[in-house]
Amino acid sequence: MLKRIPVSQLRIGMHVHELCGSWFDHPFWRTSFLVKKASDLEKIVEGGVREVWIDVSKGADLEQQAADAPQPVLTREEVDLQIDRDLARAAEARIPARTSMAAELERAARICDTAKGAVISMFSEARMGRAIDAEGALELVDEISASVERNPGALVSLARLKTADDYTYLHSVAVCGLMISLGRQLGLDAQQLREAGFAGLLHDMGKALVPVEVLNKPGKLTDSEFAIVKKHPELGHGLLLESGTVGAMALDVCLHHHEKVDGTGYPHRLNGDAISLHAKMGAVCDVYDAITSNRPYKAGWNPAESIRRMAEWANGHFDERVFHAFVKSIGIYPVGSLVRMASGRLGVVVEQNESTLVSPRVKLFFSTRADARIPPEVIDLSRPSETDRIVGREDAERWSFRDLDTIWASDTGTLPRTKAA
Repeated sequence: MLKRIPVSQLRIGMHVHELCGSWFDHPFWRTSFLVKKASDLEKIVEGGVREVWIDVSKGADLEQQAADAPQPVLTREEVDLQIDRDLARAAEARIPARTSMAAELERAARICDTAKGAVISMFSEARMGRAIDAEGALELVDEISASVERNPGALVSLARLKTADDYTYLHSVAVCGLMISLGRQLGLDAQQLREAGFAGLLHDMGKALVPVEVLNKPGKLTDSEFAIVKKHPELGHGLLLESGTVGAMALDVCLHHHEKVDGTGYPHRLNGDAISLHAKMGAVCDVYDAITSNRPYKAGWNPAESIRRMAEWANGHFDERVFHAFVKSIGIYPVGSLVRMASGRLGVVVEQNESTLVSPRVKLFFSTRADARIPPEVIDLSRPSETDRIVGREDAERWSFRDLDTIWASDTGTLPRTKAA
């Protein structure tokens, strides 16, 4: 039996069936759980949740004094009808399919923070031998997917900006978003996109069983340490298989995202068509986020330079069709790329244009002729009136730029502004 009650009547021992309102707006990444301690109640109240559905068949009912007053006891059919009405209202107020980078970045930052906490929790539970909460993870995938639909570049660009300690967790979030964006480019249907995002989110679960001192080692791994890390696909596959809640696609991507089309990958040295489409997708997404992110032992590469290097590896490492679709999904010059213009100015890519891969929106901030910073100016290279154009990629290290990520995100308040060097 389900009852909708105000949060003021919620007590320890009650089983929360659903938190009323958007999942994104409350501090719990699970929406169905038993209230076990006072801190759970405090989080719900602090998160601004006003009402909840409780399932009295799984937990405590209302206290007697509250039960004496008339309460809204609903049947399953009435609950479904209420949900349908809520969905209809949400659809009427739905955010447009494509929003600007500036509009999406702040929301994407909040999703990344929530998602990181959720992945940390999943890793912790895996280390303790507990089953993966597939339902909770899929809700997370839906939020990431919605952000990718609104603006494909926002969330994956933010997830790239990780610290060494955050790497493993935000890497899972980034690969989830990249898998969804790539899947859309490849024409996957809605259910396949959801499964692809789910697979991306769980692809590195095996790292939960790799010693932290090896996983976060600041220097180069020894041969024996690397051998330990290389076990994570099989370890993760075993964890997911044991949970009994994960589908075939996630199991496949977890086990085979380090395979290469030339047969030199691991753990099974599969090649060509022996590797599934979804595992090939996982390989591309995993590598891109890995090489563009700062790691304990090296700084990440510039996004545009990473695409160039991946193109050099493509014949042996990646499936050609999948790699080309990936480039179309993020652009030849992904967000955060440092580029040189025909005018002699340098700029950082701040947003892609759907209609053309070579004409993104660029924030210009440096003059090579004056060898000095200039007032930032955003130009849209897709406009017919714009005469400037990109003539090449540039290496941020060569110019000693340390604030490119702040430059492309600074207008949104997502990242703190830094003083120009």
